[in-house]
Amino acid sequence: MGQDRAPHAHDHGHAHDHGHDHGHGHAHHQHGPRPEERGFALAVSLNLGFVLLEGAAGFLAGSMALLADAGHNLSDVLGLVLAWVAARLTRRLPSARRTYGFHRGTILAALGNAMLLLVAVGAIALESIQRLLQPEPLATGFMLWVAAAGILVNAGTALLFARGREADLNRRGAYLHMVADAGVSAGVVLGALLIQATGWFWVDPLLGLAIAGVIFWSSWGLLRDSVDLAMDAVPAGIDPAAVAAFLRAQPGVRAVHDLHIWALSTTETALTAHLVRPDRAADDGFLAETGRQLKARFGIGHATLQVEAGDPAHPCALAPAETL
Repeated sequence: MGQDRAPHAHDHGHAHDHGHDHGHGHAHHQHGPRPEERGFALAVSLNLGFVLLEGAAGFLAGSMALLADAGHNLSDVLGLVLAWVAARLTRRLPSARRTYGFHRGTILAALGNAMLLLVAVGAIALESIQRLLQPEPLATGFMLWVAAAGILVNAGTALLFARGREADLNRRGAYLHMVADAGVSAGVVLGALLIQATGWFWVDPLLGLAIAGVIFWSSWGLLRDSVDLAMDAVPAGIDPAAVAAFLRAQPGVRAVHDLHIWALSTTETALTAHLVRPDRAADDGFLAETGRQLKARFGIGHATLQVEAGDPAHPCALAPAETL
């Protein structure tokens, strides 16, 4: 597993000689709140305030639609809090026991966000089915204005996380939460307008089911990706065969084995590999250049390379592909 490997270590052909850090960045250790953390703080404040407003409006108007939407928004506030806490945890320095610090917290937060989205989908679908079977009159005017305010709040919050969401699964989760909320609020607005025009109270729960389907479709990919990262799968966008071919093509390398690529966090990737290099001794220049190329070509910033001579009298126990 990735947690068992020491960070920034480069073995120079003998057992675990870890002493050379070649250019790994440590920006995540900076002091003071980072821009993305300020975004989380603003998003949590705005959405928690709106949840309280929408919940109160739902009670006053007797609108199950507003109450259900407030419940959905509350689950997203909890998801944002999880993501915010995870972003702060990445700033904590590694320790003797947690050698990678708390970077894995961002992956766990993304997984938690995906699960919260699916729970919200189930709640919306259940409420919509119940209201479809037993339609109730709605205070459509009050419902319309509150839901319209919800669109503005959620869309504005989504913009806070739009930038960088493709490179950070955690920000992508927060972005999807907010887009989903804006979609739910838009559905409530459309339902209110149609009900005002036609008196068809069944329109609102039908739209609720359609929105639940859209949210489920968008959150499934987030769940799949976060589970993969939690299981130390190779991050999406990195071809392990291409990485292996690159390493085999380095000067003096005859073979590559025990290659592992996994995510340290939603934005950082690590690699360990054994390189059989019989005719050349390991040197800092070779390791530094190989690490630089791994970062530039594949986005792998934490590479640990063990160089071996390939002596048949002392075969590597980790050479078979099926060995962990």
